[in-house]
Amino acid sequence: MKIRALEISELNEYIKRILNDDPILNNIKVRGEISNFKKHSSGNIYLSLKDEKSKINCMIYKSHVDAKLELEDGNTVIATGYISSYSRDGIYQLYIKNIEKEGLGNLYKEFLKMKNKLASEGIFDDRHKKSIVKFPKKIGVITSETGSVIKDIINVVGRRYPKVEIVLYPASVQGENSTKTLISGLKYFNSKESVDTIIIGRGGGSLEELWSFNDEELARTIFNSNIPVISAVGHETDFTICDFVSDMRAPTPSAAAEIATPNIDDLKNIQKEIIKRMSNSVSKIFEIEKFKQQSFIKRTKNLAENSLNLEKYKLKSSFQRYTVYVEKDMLNDKYIEMDRYLERIMILIDMQMKDKKDQLKSFGISMNNLNPFSVLERGYSVAENNGKIISKKEDVNINDDIDLRVIDGIIKCRVIEKN
Repeated sequence: MKIRALEISELNEYIKRILNDDPILNNIKVRGEISNFKKHSSGNIYLSLKDEKSKINCMIYKSHVDAKLELEDGNTVIATGYISSYSRDGIYQLYIKNIEKEGLGNLYKEFLKMKNKLASEGIFDDRHKKSIVKFPKKIGVITSETGSVIKDIINVVGRRYPKVEIVLYPASVQGENSTKTLISGLKYFNSKESVDTIIIGRGGGSLEELWSFNDEELARTIFNSNIPVISAVGHETDFTICDFVSDMRAPTPSAAAEIATPNIDDLKNIQKEIIKRMSNSVSKIFEIEKFKQQSFIKRTKNLAENSLNLEKYKLKSSFQRYTVYVEKDMLNDKYIEMDRYLERIMILIDMQMKDKKDQLKSFGISMNNLNPFSVLERGYSVAENNGKIISKKEDVNINDDIDLRVIDGIIKCRVIEKN
């Protein structure tokens, strides 16, 4: 008898019927530790139950969810339900109808025990946290060389602050000997590679998948690091010992890259604002000095006029007192004497005015020398490279495009030779 070849969908449906018809699998109770717990936006819950050797994927439909029961990774539970298959993927899982807490899982208990121990020693305290460098030149990253973490960090840093150099220390982030590679990465950056900041992390996962970052030796190595460390382990809801001991905890690897670097667009805006303020300050200085000069000239002129009027008044008073007693010839002599006296006064006034004008001229020359634009008026120019003044030839490279600022504008130039 020739057997007909089944379609995959037919095979999966057949297996599903066998599972559904089995009296034991149709109403089963199991004990296990929760991992990979996730509540979907639909209200359904997805999780895994595991023991020391195996695990099984599970699902709780929204209609069977107990809103009063708070579940999380590490809980040991007793679940009642049935085994069935999702025909499309050919995967069997436990569909839970009822679930009860039995206690914390052994792995989660170990996590809490280690956390409490290190916390009692004070290595999580904020007073030990080092400040993250604001303008780093080089950032060290400890993570898998094939994962999405390093790609996300490179993309974010390249967009925010492309001047910084990224150095990857490829490490295993899960499984046997993974903790040793993480520790080796920290020691490497602290002893051989000079970096400003270290980012250590990986993508999300279950408690056991993130367990490499819950190692006590790793925690102490981070604590003793001379370089500030940013922890970027898992997703925002994932917490590890590494997060508590690091100098800064980032909810995601991309967020770690943002914490480690400034935004170059923000820096450019700040630079523009500083230049604007400097320009306004220079303009105000010129206006103040101009006002001072005008006030000085006005005061000098008033002083000269007052002095002249005073002398005229004195002469007039003297003339009036002696008119009655002076004969005509003597009066004539006094007129002549008065004219000569007035001439001397005018000469003295002219000399004083000349001295004051010379002082004003000297003051004006000094002020002009302080004018940052006067050097341009004398035929000189200022060379800039990306907004920075070029003071020596090491400030430019061949084929750099530079700006040459002259009195009436900017000339675009290109470096073709350095002597």
